Amino acid sequence: MVDTTLPDPALRADALAAVRRLDALGLNRGSTGNLSLRASDRVAGGFWITPTGMAPEDLGADDFVCVGDDGSVLLGAWAPSTEWHFHREVYRARPDLHAVVHMHSPHATALACLRRPLPAFHYMVAVAGGDSVPCTPYHLFGTEALSQAVGRAFVDRNACLMANHGLVAGGTSLAHALKVAVEIEALCGIYLQALAVGEPSVLSAQEMAEVIAKFKTYGKARRA
Repeated sequence: MVDTTLPDPALRADALAAVRRLDALGLNRGSTGNLSLRASDRVAGGFWITPTGMAPEDLGADDFVCVGDDGSVLLGAWAPSTEWHFHREVYRARPDLHAVVHMHSPHATALACLRRPLPAFHYMVAVAGGDSVPCTPYHLFGTEALSQAVGRAFVDRNACLMANHGLVAGGTSLAHALKVAVEIEALCGIYLQALAVGEPSVLSAQEMAEVIAKFKTYGKARRA
């Protein structure tokens, strides 16, 4: 059940379903990773985020914490995720994004531990909004330094790797953020497999620009 007397019951219910889905898919385990959604106008300037240290099976829709832009807890009984800083920086850098997903998924985390970005070895890398998925330098989790690094990476991307840590993906909706996160995780796996044989060929900036342009009109369309 969701407390409908609190703001954004539908948003919080969707966020809970997403957290449990990522856990079921093995993309996060236990209390690893976190997820947030911009709050509605009822809580202007805030975002709902998973509480710290709470496993999906223990999490309820009413356990999400609403954090303000200044870091204050606006609503919620629990402490927010220790990673709330970089969620805030993503929302500051990208007013068009409304959801952020952070995963310790196996393939993206493995690549992050190599401190390597994901290059344009496959055209679907463009799902992250550019011709690569950058890897930020290593910073301790929950710090302002990590937050600033992620914010810089998101200026022109919808995803980044964090060195020795994991993956962050954003979207214009929760569904979009999940799509980016799951696709980049899969691509990281394919890239690691290719690296085991040799260095993959990388598409040029022009080739990726053509893909990105095509993606802008790609999707469901009725036949003429």
